[in-house]
Order: sequence, then C-alpha cells, then structure tokens
Amino acid sequence: MTTNENITAASDAFAPEEAPRLEWAKHAPEVWKAMLRLEKAANQGLDPKLRELVKIRASQLNHCAFCLDMHTKDALAAGESVERIVQLSAWEESRHFYTERELAAIELTEAVTVLTDGFVPDEVYGKAAKYFDEAELAQLIAAITVINAWNRFGVTCRLTPGHYTPGQHA
Repeated sequence: MTTNENITAASDAFAPEEAPRLEWAKHAPEVWKAMLRLEKAANQGLDPKLRELVKIRASQLNHCAFCLDMHTKDALAAGESVERIVQLSAWEESRHFYTERELAAIELTEAVTVLTDGFVPDEVYGKAAKYFDEAELAQLIAAITVINAWNRFGVTCRLTPGHYTPGQHA
C-alpha cells in the first residue's frame, strides 16, 4: 500500500468504541431492578409506538446515545417508520408526520424534559389533557419521567450504544 492509500484507509476507520464510565446496574442492582419495575408500570396502557416516540424525543434532548440506540430499535420493532423517527428531532417543522395526539405527547415530553425553561406550561399540559384521558395522561407523564431517569444514568455513566437488541430488557 502506498502512503496515500494508508492515510485513506486509516481515515475511513471508525472511531474506537469507548467503554462505559461505570456499569452502574452491576454496582447498584437493587436500583436497576427498581427502575425495571418502574419502567414496566409506566409503560402500561400506552401505545408502543407513541411510547417509543416519547422515549426517543426525551433521549434526543438529553443527548443519551445509549437510549437513542435502544428506543429507535424498539420503535422499529414495534412497526414505527424510519421516516417518522428521523423527523422527530425536527417535529415542529415536520408536524404533518404525526397525529395531533402524538404532537401533544411530544410537546409534553419536551416541557417535562427541559424543566430549566420553567414549569410545564398550562397550554402544553392542556393540549395533552385534550387528547389523553386522566389515566392515560398519568401514564404518559410517568413514561416521560422514567425515560428521563434512564437518560441520566446513560449520560452520566456514558453507556455504550450499538449493542442493544430490540426487546432485550422486556
């Protein structure tokens, strides 16, 4: 190989995969088990596609690569389209890809996830309450809260994306 071929071959290589900072579930197994139980309880009664859209959007906002890997794979396995997953990061400009109910859930997800902007606005909550009955809304808020907790573990411990298989933690 010539020098130019070596440089080209080296520049085409992927960056090395980093190990997690901390395998927190291994060191806090009771917390891991409690989170899994909380996850299962929060998921009850929510449409799987909607649930995954919410998890993906929160994970995008929180920059959790591990959860993005997991929930995009789970969304695809639940029958979600690649196009809707891709457009989710720009949902405000791509509203026509989603139902009004989904848009209300996505907007609520953003408000709950980005609390540094202040409280969840009445308008956002009211829109969600228009499309979800009280029991569904409670479950939706629980699902948003749980994914935000998972994101904190993933981002803080730098969990490595790319190894998840859909349904692995079901």
